Amino acid sequence: MTEQRTTARGPRIVVGVGPEEFGSALAFAADEAQRAGCGLHLVHSVDLTPIPADHVLIPAADVEAWGAERLAEAVKLADDVVGDTVPVTHELVRGTPVGALVEIGRTARMVVLEHRHLSRLSRIVNRTVAGGVAAHLRVPVVAVPSGWRPDGKQRVVVAGVDVADRSDEVLRAALAEAHARDAQLRLVHSWSLPRPYEGSLSAEDVRSWSDSSRAEVNAALDRLGDLTAATDAEVQVEQGRAAESLVAASADAELLVIGRHDPLVPIGSHIGPVARAVLREATCPVLLASPRPHRAAYHP
Repeated sequence: MTEQRTTARGPRIVVGVGPEEFGSALAFAADEAQRAGCGLHLVHSVDLTPIPADHVLIPAADVEAWGAERLAEAVKLADDVVGDTVPVTHELVRGTPVGALVEIGRTARMVVLEHRHLSRLSRIVNRTVAGGVAAHLRVPVVAVPSGWRPDGKQRVVVAGVDVADRSDEVLRAALAEAHARDAQLRLVHSWSLPRPYEGSLSAEDVRSWSDSSRAEVNAALDRLGDLTAATDAEVQVEQGRAAESLVAASADAELLVIGRHDPLVPIGSHIGPVARAVLREATCPVLLASPRPHRAAYHP
């Protein structure tokens, strides 16, 4: 079942409207749509998977009616936020949230989702929708933590650079976002030894390793041909665990850009352990960049 209003032209920003909070994701997506001058498309999925016999059976019609109500609430909020500045469309679909958003998001400019801060155990039991969607889309996927709101003060985009010579898409995404926001670009690279050997390096060894890593990150940035960014970007290299370094470095950021794994199998969430840990801990929106180029990506 599909419900839709006026159709926007060109790639839209797709917003997943979940059964709980969605205001933070909508605030982020509305700001992006207004900046880019593109449409805002709200999607709510109704999962009609058969319910086990020991559960209370809720009629499918009631579930769909509740979903339509939820979507109507989101559309009203979106209209209040963007007014007449960009077109707002909406769609109610049958299926799982991940499956619906992957299908609709293939031609999107960006997919935006809200996520709650759950305990580690809850994250293990309930994989994030953002992780599942990001594992199978080539467009940027942004996870916005519940309770986040733009404050108009932060003007820093942080990007996590893992292996410098394989970070082109992360760097392109981060450069595009920094330019669109007129923000400072901060590139963060961390390195560490296996735990049994962590204390074995001398201060000179640590400095030498860090200098070498910084040179590799600068070389990767230079390859993109953006001389302004190469001159102005701040490169931060430190010894430590990647997820911890990224979360700490993004404390004053308006956006954190990280990479995700290219899945080798067609099922499950394979965004990688660092991306999962960052999604769990980050307090600012996190853009999961595709490991490969996509025609709809990175054009603010």
